[in-house]
Amino acid sequence: MKIRTPLGILLAASLAMTGCSNNDQAAGASTDVGEVTTLRFSHFMTATDNINTEALEPWAKKIEADSTGRLKVEIYPSATLSKPGATYDATAKGSVDIGMQAQGYTAGRFPLTQIVELPGITNTAQQQSCILHKLYDDGVIKDEYEDTHLLALIGTGQGALHTVDKPIRTPADMKGLRIRQPSAVASHIIEATGAAPVGMPASDTYTSLQRGVIDGLSFTWQPIQAFRLDELINTHTNIPFYNSTFVISMNKEKYNSLPDDLKKVIDDNSGPELAAHISKVFDVSNAKAMAAAKEKGDIMIDIPDPLNDPDWRGPLMEGSQHYLDEVNATGLDADNVYEKAKAASSACMV
Repeated sequence: MKIRTPLGILLAASLAMTGCSNNDQAAGASTDVGEVTTLRFSHFMTATDNINTEALEPWAKKIEADSTGRLKVEIYPSATLSKPGATYDATAKGSVDIGMQAQGYTAGRFPLTQIVELPGITNTAQQQSCILHKLYDDGVIKDEYEDTHLLALIGTGQGALHTVDKPIRTPADMKGLRIRQPSAVASHIIEATGAAPVGMPASDTYTSLQRGVIDGLSFTWQPIQAFRLDELINTHTNIPFYNSTFVISMNKEKYNSLPDDLKKVIDDNSGPELAAHISKVFDVSNAKAMAAAKEKGDIMIDIPDPLNDPDWRGPLMEGSQHYLDEVNATGLDADNVYEKAKAASSACMV
């Protein structure tokens, strides 16, 4: 038993420890992803909204997967991190890393972009996203987003009018009604019909309808179910009198602080392709929500071509011109952008 010398014992122990160390390092190499950058993503939709579950959450997982875990996107829904109308500015200032909001929630902040919301410009959410990105790539609306790193400009589909027991067939039926409006564009058109536009976030519409603060609302179809408004409203007028838009952007400093390979992950998962995917979810959801309302037995009134309708053309054109005049008065060439938006619409027909 004494043939093993102290030196032999030390050598054996040293080899054993070296083997363990190498094994530990190998295991660590397979699991350690290095420094993880967490990006906080703020938006106003609910956590169960299908835009969140079918578009935004999968996008966040794709970013994490493509970065091999070095980027992690934490989503904060229901405006828990920033107010609905202040999310873009919060992103620009760095209070949040990524934000999504409707441009119409901040009056006068995106005046040229909102020209794409005017009636007659687009038929679907996907077409609208195509128009927005074409105008952005051509430099027509690019300056409105220069304080952030743009990720996507999104169409949400045509707006409709939704009320409780108040069928709207002509503009005369709107006189005196209080209608929730999502943007300045919709506000001018609602006003031209003789109704009173009321501004409020989408999250406030349920209680406002319930308490009689508003008589109805202008909304695309997708949020009707997302905000449980189908529990209250039972009358719908499908008239494409405005088309809401959304923007998803990232804080510039946060984006610039990333190494080039992680910037590429962000870039490869943003732009027109991201916008098209989210808009497709909107288009499908809009159709499903409308079908559900029909199945429920709601009153459905269709005015598919209002710009050529003798009753509706006047108020729609008046409201549209009011908005264009308002933007022109700030020194911007709204009329020129309007023509470019119509040209882009033709190029983006699907």
